[in-house]
Amino acid sequence: MARLPGLRRRRSPALTMATVDDAAAAVRDRKLVVYPTETVYGLGADALDAAAVERVFDAKGRERDKPVSLAVPDIESAREYTRLSDRELAFMREFLPGPVTVVVERRDVVPDVLVAGQDRVGVRVPDHDLALELLAETGPLTATSANISGNPSVRTVDDLDAIRERAAVVLDAGETDGGTGSTVVNVDSGTIHRRGARADAVKSWLNDRS
Repeated sequence: MARLPGLRRRRSPALTMATVDDAAAAVRDRKLVVYPTETVYGLGADALDAAAVERVFDAKGRERDKPVSLAVPDIESAREYTRLSDRELAFMREFLPGPVTVVVERRDVVPDVLVAGQDRVGVRVPDHDLALELLAETGPLTATSANISGNPSVRTVDDLDAIRERAAVVLDAGETDGGTGSTVVNVDSGTIHRRGARADAVKSWLNDRS
């Protein structure tokens, strides 16, 4: 199997020459993968499989009352798992792919554990070719930083903490472009839950359409 451009040889034999195919196979086996985004490295598992999502919480040591977002390859895919208002759809077409997470109404296929039992879920379309290639193969993945909860997010795989030992596959695309996490926004209520990348542009869009 040919290596994808930009993927580097890992120190661990188990991670040598990891490809998108390797990562997709791991996801199908309910395993965890580390994948790059335009902000930081993310920890991925099948976002529609409750058992796989549980593994993400366990690996990160994340409290179950803190929801995790899901990543999809494009906006049309998001509509399969969420119910989008016209306003949300217009916003997503303006900002996605990109470092923005949009909190929208989920469909029943999204498991309770992912969203801490809430009726909304954060949706992310990362602006990174390797991440989008993986998502096209796997469908929705968990979109959470690849670090133990409370530890800093990482921009290179060399900086991964104990998460590295919990992941079956690590996709190395070098250093990510930005260390700031995505801005998290509820477009229908006009609420920015977390300021991150492109926060000022998001605020301007909301103000202009209030």
